[in-house]
Amino acid sequence: MAKTGGDLLIERLIEWGVDTIFGLPGDGINGLFESLRTHQDQIRFIQVRHEEAAAFMAAGYAKFTGKLGVCMATSGCGGLHLLNGLYDAKYDGQPVLAITGHTYHDISGSMYQQDADLTKVFLDLAPYNERIMGPDHVVNAVDQAIRTALGQRTVSHLSFPKDFQDWTTGDDTRTMPNVKGHTDVLRVSTDISPALEQLKRAADLINAGSKVVVFAGRGALHAREEVIQLAEAVGGPILKALLGKGVVPDDSPYTTGGLGLLGTAPSQDAMEECDTLVMIGTHFPYLEYYPKPGQAKTIQIDLDATHIGLRTPVDVGLIGDTKTVLQALLPLINRKEDRRFLEKAQERMVFWRELMTERGTQTNIPMKPQVVPHIISPLLNDDAIVTCDCGNNTTWAARHIQLRGTMQFSTSGLLATMGSGLPYAIAASVAYPGRQVVALVGDGGFTMLMGEMATAVKYKLPIKVFIFHNNSYGQIKWEQIVLEGNPEFGVEIQSIDFAAYAQACGATGFTIDDPKNADDVIRRALAHDGPVIVDAIVDQNEPPMPGKITTDQAIALTKALIRGERDSGDIIKNIIGNQFQEAVATKGHSLLSVLPGIGK
Repeated sequence: MAKTGGDLLIERLIEWGVDTIFGLPGDGINGLFESLRTHQDQIRFIQVRHEEAAAFMAAGYAKFTGKLGVCMATSGCGGLHLLNGLYDAKYDGQPVLAITGHTYHDISGSMYQQDADLTKVFLDLAPYNERIMGPDHVVNAVDQAIRTALGQRTVSHLSFPKDFQDWTTGDDTRTMPNVKGHTDVLRVSTDISPALEQLKRAADLINAGSKVVVFAGRGALHAREEVIQLAEAVGGPILKALLGKGVVPDDSPYTTGGLGLLGTAPSQDAMEECDTLVMIGTHFPYLEYYPKPGQAKTIQIDLDATHIGLRTPVDVGLIGDTKTVLQALLPLINRKEDRRFLEKAQERMVFWRELMTERGTQTNIPMKPQVVPHIISPLLNDDAIVTCDCGNNTTWAARHIQLRGTMQFSTSGLLATMGSGLPYAIAASVAYPGRQVVALVGDGGFTMLMGEMATAVKYKLPIKVFIFHNNSYGQIKWEQIVLEGNPEFGVEIQSIDFAAYAQACGATGFTIDDPKNADDVIRRALAHDGPVIVDAIVDQNEPPMPGKITTDQAIALTKALIRGERDSGDIIKNIIGNQFQEAVATKGHSLLSVLPGIGK
């Protein structure tokens, strides 16, 4: 019996090992959905409430499983809705295949309903971006799309005209060059390593350094043992980019935690003092946090040659899989007997951890946002999966959620988009039904795709969603104040009773507004067998300040307060209450010393 174009696509996906598709039905993909229906014993379809969430889920699925993520949307508006989530996947180097419908092939370009040319729309997004030209084109296109997505760790896109989904191979004539069976399913290993000469050059620089920093990102998530071995050998700390938070446990004696605005003061100190930098699987974008040009010899390990030297001058670039490269490099590294650089970093981390405990155990009302993740962290299972949105919640999650065991963590990295935390959590729960999944999100980001809570209820996914409810786009507020020196504007948002919303969706809802009750409520939420929202009412004037504030940032904050920031009194009280003179320094001066009328 001749197969339809839809059958050929779905069956080829199954041959490639695809077991899950996230999406939303529509007229432009009805032929594909009929094939999904008839193959539902081999491949599952997860129905979402918005196509943007489907793309986020595909990206999250790829992040947490290492497999190809797949999403599907109808023609026109459906495909357009995918874009934000797909750019998230592209920027964070995740293999995702997007399948969209298209209008009938013979009226394409005639302004028919939903006749948006998505292959043109996706030009910047997808390196492989093809319209399927008939049933005999399907297998070729699917194979190349998946090869590209997996091989380049990027997004591929297939646009499938509606009528071709129902045509069979008998309706079409295979051309002579299109030899049947010429393309096949084959996954190629990326376990490659550079030449010995390059490895020796890198080892010589590392062995010559006296203050070596190891800086690890998402590309090193599978190389934990080797990264720790390198840190032990060189007697240097491991700094982590945010998406590399899970490379080593947060309680490891070798790590000083994150770098950047969300990072720790000890990590920034180490970067400022090092004479040798080893970058592993990261192209962390914030240039101001790297060593100054000429300060440190730099070795960069990355699978993508275009990342070498992208952020900071590099002396030796090692192209290859990070685990494989490190396994070849480690025998050439001499163990350093001088451990003072590492020990100094460890001493600083003792103080930093005490500071985080102090911040996370405050009993003030309004409740401090740090209280929530500080309580959650030790209650998580050793294999829990944690997601977060982009905003103030990212700061609190990065600093107070302490990963251990085989825990996984992710958020939107380079795109830094709001709205991804909840879909990521759903994807993680779909991929790993037996594992604890927790999402830490802001009220602004959550409301963007809050309809997906109904998706969690529909599929009985026991995700736990903690909302930092501060009635504002908090990160944007602090950027206006601290980075621009302007009073806040346009960032206040209307309050929603999220616990009531959870109940309306068929989930369970809790509310916390007093730190005295937080531990009990959080324990009950985590123990509940089903999806939960915890509406945490927190202080909107708690500043998510960098681990080390710069003079420019302190001056901008001062300007905003002087120019009429409406909450200046509460902000100043919080700064004093947090004793920032102990946590941050600006070229030898505490933040308090530059604020007008304070610390005099």
